[in-house]
Amino acid sequence: MVKRGKKYKNKIKDLDKQVKSPKQALEWICANHFAGFDETVDIVFNLGVDPRKADQIVRGTIVLPHGTGKVPKVLVFAQGPKQEEAEKAGADFVGGQDLAEKISGGWLDFDVCIAAPDMMKHVGKLGKILGPRKLMPNPKSGTVTMEVGKAVEDAKRGKLEYRTDKNGVVHSVLGKVSFGADKLLENFLAIMDTIQKAKPPSSKGRYIQGVYISATMGPSLKVDPAKSKEIEEVA
Repeated sequence: MVKRGKKYKNKIKDLDKQVKSPKQALEWICANHFAGFDETVDIVFNLGVDPRKADQIVRGTIVLPHGTGKVPKVLVFAQGPKQEEAEKAGADFVGGQDLAEKISGGWLDFDVCIAAPDMMKHVGKLGKILGPRKLMPNPKSGTVTMEVGKAVEDAKRGKLEYRTDKNGVVHSVLGKVSFGADKLLENFLAIMDTIQKAKPPSSKGRYIQGVYISATMGPSLKVDPAKSKEIEEVA
């Protein structure tokens, strides 16, 4: 049985358990967070898809309007002009065989890995190291690309990759509680629109079956996706 602290119990004792609009849920989270750090606000989508079928896997990328609140360390495999392009865009680490050898030795002090196509001969050998950590560059996520400068800029802005897990659930980040409810709502609307547009044609029945929002240390609040068009209310 999960044990909850006093602060958690005090915050939820008067919490209305009814389904809330996204704006109501985000306002509650911002007003009632209690951790001594800037908590991350997460969102979970329970989708009516069967991820065992390849044509029902929901995956893609998105750059949130206000980012995620974290500036990632970006590593780029590139050489020549592409190396200069990556460095100019703000990449933290740029190289080729030297970086591959460093990673093979156990170094993994980066959050995003990008590669120019001609460098995959080095990156491909790192699959067993980068793959399980979800760091392996992939054309579908835009991390194997000729446009390495743009990829670095997008990563620095907080580009997210989402994908259904084996239960048809998508987990993502909305930002930090310090953003405030209005900015978090704009991020919510952006990712909601993206998930809706990503509905597989072969998916039958109700597509979005549940949406839940929570801060790192707080309770999960169920929201009504039908009430997501509240951008007009944002000042």
